[in-house]
Amino acid sequence: MARQALIAKAKKTPKFSTRVVRRCWRCGRNRGYMRDFGLCRICFRELASSGDLPGITKSSW
Repeated sequence: MARQALIAKAKKTPKFSTRVVRRCWRCGRNRGYMRDFGLCRICFRELASSGDLPGITKSSW
């Protein structure tokens, strides 16, 4: 889990648009973020494996 201070800092509107820090809504992680889902890669995999993300299936070939 991310520190509360870092989450609060990311919620503030930045002075410049390039300083926006996108964080996972579930755990607060900022690395490995997927914009389409608003999740980090770890939370995405957990939710996709459990079937909680509609339209996402685990690939097999």
